[in-house]
Amino acid sequence: MAACRMQNRRILIVEDEYLLASELAEILSEAGAVVIGPAATVRDALALIAQADSLDAAMLDVNLGGELVFPVADALTARQVPFVLTTGYPRRDLPAGYEHVQRIEKPLEPDVVADAIMQMLMAK
Repeated sequence: MAACRMQNRRILIVEDEYLLASELAEILSEAGAVVIGPAATVRDALALIAQADSLDAAMLDVNLGGELVFPVADALTARQVPFVLTTGYPRRDLPAGYEHVQRIEKPLEPDVVADAIMQMLMAK
């Protein structure tokens, strides 16, 4: 059933931790998703968003090597693309306006992130 809902869905991964990004990309691909990225920097993520005809959902690591991901979140919001934030930061440390965004605490389990993305797709 999960593979059915993920089939051909375009999912952006923004994560600077290579092994985690690779594992998540593999899980999503096996479920039938088209993985965009992974991008490890804000610049790379914004370029992928600009190049993409469409995106269905995204996973954003809040801290990309000291650079905060919120310009990417803003670009996705402008395109009405749902996303989940992954972070070690407590919710109170996130900027105002992101209270409604699902937050998954690090350390991550890639299956948990994939499940959160699936739930976003089902709600869309």
